[in-house]
Amino acid sequence: MSILRELLDLGQSIWLDNISRGVIRSGDLHAKVQEGLTGVTSNPTIFEKAISGGEDYDPQVRELISSAPEISNARLIQELMIRDIQMAADILRPVFDRAQGHDGFVSIEVTPSKARDTLGTGEEVRYLWSRINRPNLMVKIPSTIEGLPAVEEMLYEGININITLIFSVERYRKVAAAFLKGLERRVAEGKPIDRLASVASVFVSRVDTLVDPMLAGRIASGEKDLAGLLGTAAVANAKMVYQAFKEIFTSPRFASLATRGAAVQRPLWGSTGTKNPAYGDLKYVETLVGPNTVNTVPPQTYAAILHHGKAALTVERDLEAARLSLSRLKEAGISMKQVTAKLEEEGVSAFEKSFDGLLALLDRKRVSVQSSSAVR
Repeated sequence: MSILRELLDLGQSIWLDNISRGVIRSGDLHAKVQEGLTGVTSNPTIFEKAISGGEDYDPQVRELISSAPEISNARLIQELMIRDIQMAADILRPVFDRAQGHDGFVSIEVTPSKARDTLGTGEEVRYLWSRINRPNLMVKIPSTIEGLPAVEEMLYEGININITLIFSVERYRKVAAAFLKGLERRVAEGKPIDRLASVASVFVSRVDTLVDPMLAGRIASGEKDLAGLLGTAAVANAKMVYQAFKEIFTSPRFASLATRGAAVQRPLWGSTGTKNPAYGDLKYVETLVGPNTVNTVPPQTYAAILHHGKAALTVERDLEAARLSLSRLKEAGISMKQVTAKLEEEGVSAFEKSFDGLLALLDRKRVSVQSSSAVR
């Protein structure tokens, strides 16, 4: 049995945090699905790398510009993304059907500039849901304060939602509350909830990326007893999220929804590629395996799972050590509230920067296409 299927038997789905036209058309994505991959996620940074990585998208760019010369670069980008997402969703559709609508999803993110715009987010989610027109689509909404009302409303409208850029336990609880409220509103109006799906994407490794340098500074100043905390914050934080998940989704409130066919909103571990070479390449995978979870991994981490990954239930292992790590970080003057707030702001900014890079790239492609047309 493959490691992916072993993990699936333990309740964890492995999704690929990567998409490109080359991966789709080469058959690579289909091959991964045959290996046991059960989903795909994307974001503006991933698309920036995909579109800037070669000429795979040039024919569609030429086609779109030729048919609609006034099309904006933002709409061009959206059209390129939509086609990729549709093709990937079609490849994952057999997984979705076998899982009776509980797996096999492909995610697309709303434009990063909408992260602080509740109404604008809702409008774009509706457009993407209608335009892509695949039942195994999830539209990603950032878990910003402005994003949360849109999460509730879109779930109420019956759209599958992936809530992203979650860093703190407190924000996770608000995300889960928005999920429950959206479903409860549907039930109150007699609308079905048995085919509605959602995941809560909790970013993991970035926590260590921010906390470790803070610890290193204190250690360099003589606080040697803090050395054991290096590389512990991210996994400890995620484990506390999982405890909150269990509390919420074993509550009487959710039980009443479950009787009507509701599925739990699974925690999805994102940003699980190891960024510090001093840590193991599966540090943020093998420590967070548990029932009703998803781990979306970059290609190099996916390859590592296949090569030497081990399947074991770990997300509830060493919980007291995780709590102690978070307590000691607080004692050392490291505020996880401040850390996670900064990570959210940086995450939104990073996606905006990637989208701006895409806009500039499309400017260059547009000039190239128009120049070649003029020569003809």
